[in-house]
Amino acid sequence: MSIRQPIQTSAPRVQRRMAILFTLLLLAVTGLIGRIAWIQFVDGKNLALKVQHQLVDNKVLQSPRGTIYDRNGRELALSCLTKSLYADPGMLKPDKESVAAVLAPVLGMNVGALQEALGREGHFVWLKRMLDADVSQKVAELIEKNNIKGLGFIEESKRYYPNDMLAAHVLGFVGTDDVGLEGMELALDNVIKGKLSEATIETDSHGTPIFKSIFNFLPRKEGKSVRLTLDSTIQFIVEQSLDKVMSATKANAATAIVMNPRTGEVLAMASRPGYNPNYFGQYSEKEWKNRAISIIYEPGSTFKSIVAAAALQEGLVTPEERFVDTGVVEVSGRRIRNWSGEGYGNISFTDIIKQSINTGFVQVGMRVGAVKLNDYVRNFGFGKTTGIELEGEESGILFDPHEMRDSDLATMSIGQSIAVTPLQLITAVSAIANDGVLLKPHIVKEMLNADGSVFSATPTDVVRQVIRSDTAHTLAGLMEKVVSEGGGKNAFVPGYRFAGKTGTAEKLNEKSGGYEDGHYIASFIGFGPVDDPQISVLIVIDDPDGMYYGGEIAAPVFSEIASQIMRYLNIPPSTNALPTTGTAAPAQTPPPAAPAVAASASGTVTMPNLSGKTVREAAEILDRLGLAMLPVGSGVAVSQSIAPQTSVNAGSEITVTFGAR
Repeated sequence: MSIRQPIQTSAPRVQRRMAILFTLLLLAVTGLIGRIAWIQFVDGKNLALKVQHQLVDNKVLQSPRGTIYDRNGRELALSCLTKSLYADPGMLKPDKESVAAVLAPVLGMNVGALQEALGREGHFVWLKRMLDADVSQKVAELIEKNNIKGLGFIEESKRYYPNDMLAAHVLGFVGTDDVGLEGMELALDNVIKGKLSEATIETDSHGTPIFKSIFNFLPRKEGKSVRLTLDSTIQFIVEQSLDKVMSATKANAATAIVMNPRTGEVLAMASRPGYNPNYFGQYSEKEWKNRAISIIYEPGSTFKSIVAAAALQEGLVTPEERFVDTGVVEVSGRRIRNWSGEGYGNISFTDIIKQSINTGFVQVGMRVGAVKLNDYVRNFGFGKTTGIELEGEESGILFDPHEMRDSDLATMSIGQSIAVTPLQLITAVSAIANDGVLLKPHIVKEMLNADGSVFSATPTDVVRQVIRSDTAHTLAGLMEKVVSEGGGKNAFVPGYRFAGKTGTAEKLNEKSGGYEDGHYIASFIGFGPVDDPQISVLIVIDDPDGMYYGGEIAAPVFSEIASQIMRYLNIPPSTNALPTTGTAAPAQTPPPAAPAVAASASGTVTMPNLSGKTVREAAEILDRLGLAMLPVGSGVAVSQSIAPQTSVNAGSEITVTFGAR
């Protein structure tokens, strides 16, 4: 009896405990079910978004830019995929010091800078973008060899210029963030730039990128491509010739443009010094500059073709009209001399153009008058930008015609005291070649869709008829005599009739104003064949060392370029073309100011005293004696290799040293 009594009293207690436990379990299960229901049906969307944000990271990348082609479809600029290196500092193994020491030499980075990048907070940091293929391969090998954790590659689009320096100033370049910074890349950035693409990086719960994950790109769409008016072969011809003249003359800079005067298309545009847009960061801003549109300079005698056009159009002069040239003319207290320092006496307007006689053009310019001449100059396109599809074009500098003095009109008539761009000048002279019709120059031929179809084409844009066609033909004939008989003989193109004009101008001092003593810009502009002009060519050589006359150093470059282009374009030879340069006699041989000294019967001449003579004056004197000059320096003659009054054999070469006045 004493044993059974505790059993009877403990049973209810066990049952109560079980009931309590069951109740607690039931409440727990009910709570859990309620929590699950809450998560699933009430807060599910918010939690799902949290998980998504924690496990993925979205990156916005730029899709490839459109391709830039030349007129014949040759690629000038294209985009290619390249690898960029990134890191997750939190996953980095081994330590940042060891990783930086291994990678810095291959990446070409400073060890300290790389350590700083690897030590940043966060889960994603760029180390170096757009690696060359060989560099990315070496980095991948080092990562595997040294068992480095926390590094990975992302493919990005990189701009590539397959022809290196060719047409660099026209093409420009693209920065790291796919932004056009110069040239066509800048001017058409909003057109050829690709679309933004979104990439998703998978991460773990800590936000660490999973390096084996793939990038899920939206379909990539390239920007529109562009076909330029440039011809790569003509561009190469021009740049090769510029490199040669830069080397020969030790010039500070040079510019050349080739244009189709019938369409306004720019076939070539080059500047020196040059640069490689693939490595633009290694060059200065001066080397990036497209001098064809962004420099202004006094055109000198090349501008006289515009003065002649105005006078002929207004009927104020005829090719046969005769003028009296004494070698100097004074206007409002300013004395203007001929480039040779000589007077040519009674001379026709034709010979004034052939010999580029300053005093004659001053007389003609005074006839036209300030207001009328400025009207023509502006109608030819000077004083404002041409509107070509390039950034950074200058407008030039002209007089206010209502504030001009007579001396201003006189200097303007010989291409001084005004400033133009090379593009303005070739556009204006091309109007003479194009029957007096001025066209808007353009360098974009057409825009292409991603599938290669034409989105838009640039039409020939007529600006205005500046002079009558008969006036243009007359002036073209006069300018042809410059090449066949006058000061531009070195521009002669064998087998073809070309017209042109030489130019030599003192260089403007950009900092203090005025002119830089002893510094010049030599130029030549021309077009042809005269019977049906296909090209216009302008050569501008900035500050050559030694000989600086346009007819001496720029005209030969013109001849070389034009001759090669004629062969390349398969243009048939002109009818009635001169067989060789300089064979035609001038209509009238101007008398020199000082008589030439003839060689003696023994074939020797007496060496003159050249002291104080300019380079041009010394060259003219020695040429009349049958002697060749080797100039050294610039300014006026300070010494000569053969002493004055010494007998010397005709044909000898005389070294003349020039210095400051």
